[in-house]
Amino acid sequence: MQPATQYRGVLALALGLLLTGAAAAQTAVALPAPQGVLNLSASAQAEVTKDVLSVVLSTTREGQDAGTVQAGLKQAIDAALAEARKAAKPGLVEVHTGAFSLYPRYTNKGVMNGWHGTAELTVQGKDMQAIAQLAGRLSTLSIARVSYTLSREASEKVEAELTAQAIARYRAKAAEMARQFGYGGYTIREVHVMTGEAGSPPVPYMRAKAMEAVAMDQSLPVEPGKGTVTATVNGSVQMSK
Repeated sequence: MQPATQYRGVLALALGLLLTGAAAAQTAVALPAPQGVLNLSASAQAEVTKDVLSVVLSTTREGQDAGTVQAGLKQAIDAALAEARKAAKPGLVEVHTGAFSLYPRYTNKGVMNGWHGTAELTVQGKDMQAIAQLAGRLSTLSIARVSYTLSREASEKVEAELTAQAIARYRAKAAEMARQFGYGGYTIREVHVMTGEAGSPPVPYMRAKAMEAVAMDQSLPVEPGKGTVTATVNGSVQMSK
């Protein structure tokens, strides 16, 4: 192929690609915006009694020697564990150790004058009365925090029911709004489903203790309260004639 002919061929190809791109750009710009698209959401919620109690117990030790402080913490935790394991039942009363920290103690002038240590033990489960009584028997530890949560089984059951309700409400709302806009029906474009429980912070022991008078055996007063579980459906639909 002669150089001039080859040059003309390359020029024609480039021009063709340029025209094709321009035509595609014009087509893209000319595409009309979607018509009859409706964005909406629907939700369902329910109050559910929390069925899991979690009690965090802790102890602190101070001293001049780090080894002595650590040994004191370990002794307190070991004694509490020995008692707690007697009452342990899978799912009902479960026990596990928590934070264990040891750090230097300083004076106001920044001079180290000893060691401070903290250790925690957590007791949790569905048998709230057994946990309350056990917490009162763990004499080597003090109750630090109390919290109530919803078990996975209860949460999944409630979320499934609420999701079904929210979807039904979403479909009913879409049909009604499409009718009001003069359309005969709709099709789903995209949809998102979200479920969850509103969180509640742990209750300090002094607040929990004030719920009612402490029994003679010093067992922890229990009052689980309720939590709110919500299911939300949102997205868009294409209204149709």
